[in-house]
Amino acid sequence: MDDYILISTLNDFIFCPYSIYLHNVYAGGDEGLYQATPQAKGKAAHKPIDEKNYSSRKDEITGLPVFSDEFGLSGKIDLYKSNEKLLIERKYKLDTIYRGQIYQLWAQYFCMIEMGYAVDKLAFYVISTNTMHPIEVPSENDKKELLQFINDFRNYNPENEIHINPNKCTHCIYCNLCDKINTENVYT
Repeated sequence: MDDYILISTLNDFIFCPYSIYLHNVYAGGDEGLYQATPQAKGKAAHKPIDEKNYSSRKDEITGLPVFSDEFGLSGKIDLYKSNEKLLIERKYKLDTIYRGQIYQLWAQYFCMIEMGYAVDKLAFYVISTNTMHPIEVPSENDKKELLQFINDFRNYNPENEIHINPNKCTHCIYCNLCDKINTENVYT
């Protein structure tokens, strides 16, 4: 499984491939050096899932490790409600649903299906507003799109030019540590 892509990095890759590198450089270090308030809130909100004390209901599975040999992916789901066949990705705040976030949910879906789970519905649950945002189950074309994206991810050459997007960069938690831009993030 060494060559499996972590599902959580799919959105990071779309946001900025260099952020994955920076994440690995600073992994295990003091998160206070780079983690901004939104990430700290998100991590705190995610704690019940990670510690598996979100629910004691038998029909709710949290923090389940998932993988797919077909897609070459591994990761964890947030919440699966087996009675509803509903897979949920929890977010503390979600003003806009970006393609990378959808790819993450699709990836979890395909992992669950490959592992033998029945999943008929997908949704994002926003903790701060207590709202559910249903997402369509991926079609065959969506599956092809995700496979192409994963192929692009696998074939990415970090020696290629990194495209700087100042709007994205100022919202990156690694902005203050990044050697590709000379600006502060919006959280400082």
